[in-house]
Amino acid sequence: MPIEAPVSKYAKTNIKIYITACLAAAVIFAYDGYLSKYKWSGRYSFYQKHVLDNGGIPNAAMKFNTMSPPFFLGAAVLFTVYLFVIKKNKLIADENELVFSEKKRIPYDAIEKINKTHFRSKHESTTVKREFVGHPNDVLEESKEEVKEECKDEPTGYFIITYKNKDGKEINQKLSDRKYDNLPAILDHLVAKIS
Repeated sequence: MPIEAPVSKYAKTNIKIYITACLAAAVIFAYDGYLSKYKWSGRYSFYQKHVLDNGGIPNAAMKFNTMSPPFFLGAAVLFTVYLFVIKKNKLIADENELVFSEKKRIPYDAIEKINKTHFRSKHESTTVKREFVGHPNDVLEESKEEVKEECKDEPTGYFIITYKNKDGKEINQKLSDRKYDNLPAILDHLVAKIS
């Protein structure tokens, strides 16, 4: 049964932040560029400084505020389309190969090694040294103890797959938790297949 790793929540959240920032910038600049000329707007002083005090000719700041909102809206639309496109993307580890897309596939027999140095699985445990340090007036001595703790965090980091392409050239492919969710299952499947 193939194992799937969809695009990470981290990547999708970042794109949503970009969309929100572009929309906010469009509204702010449009307000200053188009509505500041009215005394009720609360930004009349901006209009006065950048247009009226300049002989009635808009200066560069005012021109930017009137011209930029469509570009920010366009960027928000592009980010939205990109979000819908990447939502469908996923990494699939099937029986014979690792599938990134229709065009990019890595057969398991082409994989030479996997570097897991920068990837921590939630199953790993860590040893932590804790020190007791008393109040300076206390006579107690410092005690050091080693405590083994289970990692309670989500898996983090990345691992690198080194494989040979059709031309025999070695290529490194980085798989990061910032791009894909469910990477521990993919990693376990890869290790089992190439062992």
